[in-house]
Amino acid sequence: MNTSGSEIKIFSGNANKTLAKEIAKAIGVPLGNAEVATFSDGEIAVNISETVRGTDVFVVQPTCPPVNDHLMELLILIDAFKRASAGRITAVLPYYGYARQDRKAKARDPITAKLVADLLTTAGADRILTMDLHASQIQGYFNIPVDHLLGVPILAQYFLQKNVQDLVVVSPDLGSVTRARNFANHLDAPIAIIDKRRPKANVSEIMNIIGEVDGKNVILIDDMIDTAGTIAQAANALKEFGAKDVYACCTHPVLSGPAVERIQNSAIKELIITNTIPLPEEKQIDKIKTMSVAPVFGEAILRIYKNISVSKIFD
Repeated sequence: MNTSGSEIKIFSGNANKTLAKEIAKAIGVPLGNAEVATFSDGEIAVNISETVRGTDVFVVQPTCPPVNDHLMELLILIDAFKRASAGRITAVLPYYGYARQDRKAKARDPITAKLVADLLTTAGADRILTMDLHASQIQGYFNIPVDHLLGVPILAQYFLQKNVQDLVVVSPDLGSVTRARNFANHLDAPIAIIDKRRPKANVSEIMNIIGEVDGKNVILIDDMIDTAGTIAQAANALKEFGAKDVYACCTHPVLSGPAVERIQNSAIKELIITNTIPLPEEKQIDKIKTMSVAPVFGEAILRIYKNISVSKIFD
């Protein structure tokens, strides 16, 4: 385990090198010298070009698409650091892939979020640092410490600076009400809830809005936006219910398939995201604004390194 005499080192796989560099810069250390490449048959090759013996190693790697490649990179990096006698290894997953497979929704379903937790632990991670898990009970799938950071204060900051009046925070479904309420507390705003029924997978049908949105500026909040079907539909429904400007925000911009096109063509005025997942150039449109999570991760890493409370960041 870390004693404050050991050195701190930040390494990264290929998932989000830009964020890893930002985090290292926030802490004031260079990004560690490790290369993750592939052999011609697709196997992952890891080459660590500096000593890590006895050091406090933090590996920054969101398991974003291609999920399995990035997960495998992370597992192999952790194994390499363990075998190189690192003092402590913290897997920093700004985005935890497979988090939506967190329970048996029907017979014979896997619980892949738990399997991934086991893989990370078996590989040799001593602790996990992540942000906005899709279901917070995933922390309990690990038998090692998990520090769970929140994206809400970062996203709320954008609207506090923008000073939008007549705000109502809207939860896109019943499952996100707690997140919407926390977000609304930061902005001192009321909340509304969209009650939707989903007839089949990836098809959502909006039924009703609980709360007052007529003549209000509304902010839709979710932990992640994947194909953007739900959020685009919700925005258009809010307009029909008399909302003025519709903003949307999420921590994890998965934005797969038709997502960007849907956002562009929807009633959403601005979509505020964070950089837990990198946004490739072809997905960067004027409507999408990015807030950086690097300062919060930097602060959390320093606190873990110094063995002081991480939860105090959000007090």
